[in-house]
Parts: sequence; structure tokens; C-alpha cells
Amino acid sequence: MKIQGKVIVVTGGASGLGAATATYLVSQGATVIIVDMNQELGEELQRHLGDQTEFMQLDVTNDVAAEAFFQHVERKYGQLNGLVNCAGIAPSAKVLGRDGLHHLAMFQKVLDINVSGTFNMLRYATQLMAKYELKDGEENRGVIINTASVAAFDGQIGQVAYAASKGAVVAMTLPLARELAREAIRVMTIAPGIMETPMLKGLPQNVQDALGQMVPFPPRLAKPEEFALLVGHIFENGYLNGEVIRLDGAIRMQPK
Repeated sequence: MKIQGKVIVVTGGASGLGAATATYLVSQGATVIIVDMNQELGEELQRHLGDQTEFMQLDVTNDVAAEAFFQHVERKYGQLNGLVNCAGIAPSAKVLGRDGLHHLAMFQKVLDINVSGTFNMLRYATQLMAKYELKDGEENRGVIINTASVAAFDGQIGQVAYAASKGAVVAMTLPLARELAREAIRVMTIAPGIMETPMLKGLPQNVQDALGQMVPFPPRLAKPEEFALLVGHIFENGYLNGEVIRLDGAIRMQPK
């Protein structure tokens, strides 16, 4: 799928991986709707990127709000060609911690945002994508890219909720791709390693350097722009479907 001229939604798009993705897609000629809970950052990015973008404040777990959002997209743009799900949270807690048991409410919140939120957005997105009329030479009506994590495969101590949520995102990939094949919609998942996100950039430089040295090659934190480049390649390489790609510099996380 050529990115130019397409309409793409990016969740968690106000910062980090989502912001880098939105910026890249706009540079390639897409119209991007940025979805995030952070209104201040979202509106700032929208002003920076200009007329090819729109910001919408949205809780991805809210069924009614998500349905209304995609109705808005259909009314305003008449089509939807891509969804990149970057919205998510990553709290850390041990099952048997010093302060007591892992709170069930925290576990449920992580699953709600990372799994249910991802699924909620993609189910409405596919409904709209399926309406797109293919033009001459086009194979794809839509592309869905979800964000997992290497924690889905080698989660560390304290990541039980996060690893479970990202494992669920990984597990959704193939059945979704198989089902949506009849609609000419591809589904892929990216599993990033240690990314240079706002949270990690807030750590002392020596800590960032130490984390980067854990990566076999290149021995550094991954840049959000590298995530965005992979998103772009997935859109444009029509034979990528039903697969999870680790973007991690060959790291395999240690227990802690």
C-alpha cells in the first residue's frame, strides 16, 4: 500500500512511538488522525505537523467514544486505510511484593488498555476499511499494525501484567490476519525492545547508557524514528501479513 494519499489513525500518537509514527506518515503524504488522552501534547503535535493531521482526545477502551470517533472519520474523510495502535501503559509490580500482593485492579487496567483498547479500535477500524473501494493496481483496503513488546516473549520480573497484555496482542495477530484476508486487510505486530521513549529519556544518562549496552548490536536504545520506519515498510510491503517483528537489536531480556 502506498502511504501517500491514505488516511491513517495512530493511537497513543501524541508522544513516543506514536508521535514518531505520525510524523513519518505525514512526511510520506498521509493524512493522520492522532488519538491520545493527552490533549496538550496532541494539540501541540497537530499544530507542528499542520493541515494533514487532526487530533482527537479519546479513551481507546471506551466503546461508545470509539464508535463515535470512527463515524467522525467516515464523515470527514470518507475512508480509512490504516490503523497503528501505539496506546498502552507499562506499570511494574511483583506478584509477591514488599508492599503486599499485586493488585488485581492494576492487572485488569493493563489488560484493559493494552488488549481491550487495541481490540476496540481495530474492530471499528476494520468495519470502515472494508468499505474502501480498491483502485486499479491496489491490493490492500487497509493495514493494521499493533504494538506488542519483547516482554511478550522474555518478560522480566515485575512485568507479569505487561507481559501478559503484550502476549495477548501477539496472539491476536495471526487469527486477525486470517479472518480479515477476505476484506483485503493485512494485520501485523511490532514487538519493540528498549526504546528511547520519554519515560526512558527521563532517566539519568548513565542509566540510559547501561540499558543501551545490554543490546548486542547496535549497543544503544532504539529510536522512535526506527519504529516509524518499520511501520512505513509494513504499509508498503504488501506481502507482510500475520507476523510479529521484533525490533530489538537482538536483545533477549534477562530476568531483571
